[in-house]
Amino acid sequence: MIVVPPDTTALIFDCDGTLVDSLPLYLKAWLGAFETVADHRMAPEWFHGRGGLSEHMVLDLIEAELGRTLDRAAIVRAARQGVLATMADLREIGIVADLARRYRGQLPMAVASSGSREIVTAALSHTGLMTLFDTVVTIDDVARPKPAPDLFLEAARRLDAAPRTCLVLEDSNEGLAAAGHAGMRGLDIRPFL
Repeated sequence: MIVVPPDTTALIFDCDGTLVDSLPLYLKAWLGAFETVADHRMAPEWFHGRGGLSEHMVLDLIEAELGRTLDRAAIVRAARQGVLATMADLREIGIVADLARRYRGQLPMAVASSGSREIVTAALSHTGLMTLFDTVVTIDDVARPKPAPDLFLEAARRLDAAPRTCLVLEDSNEGLAAAGHAGMRGLDIRPFL
């Protein structure tokens, strides 16, 4: 069971891989986007451990490996369309979603994701989780993705909470680093899954 420290004044949740099991959808969508747009077949294993990276961080790594520039806008567009097309397969991550349900109305809560607003809101709406949160912050709202602290600091600002009293629930090393950079406590949910 996930325990929230008693001095916590706000909860901030990552979305992908924390609240919802979207990483398989992203994997399928990215593989398809690279094959159709960039005419490049990626090994599914390449994405292992990279679930916390933003779209542009993934593209930076792949361009460096390939030694060529890709049509980033077309790849991102195709990958997002691929995720949205499989949204019916999306499921919540019960232990984390149940924690959000338990604290709804008791603590202010936000979602802070390096994902796009389009996909994050679709995922939260599809799973019925959207109404649990006071605000949703996405990569579309800040200058820098995780591991920069921007997403979490913006969420705390919107919740009117001091960063040091916020608890961040995360499933990636980048997200946990971002929580630390924001002066917040980070809780790695991976051991609970």
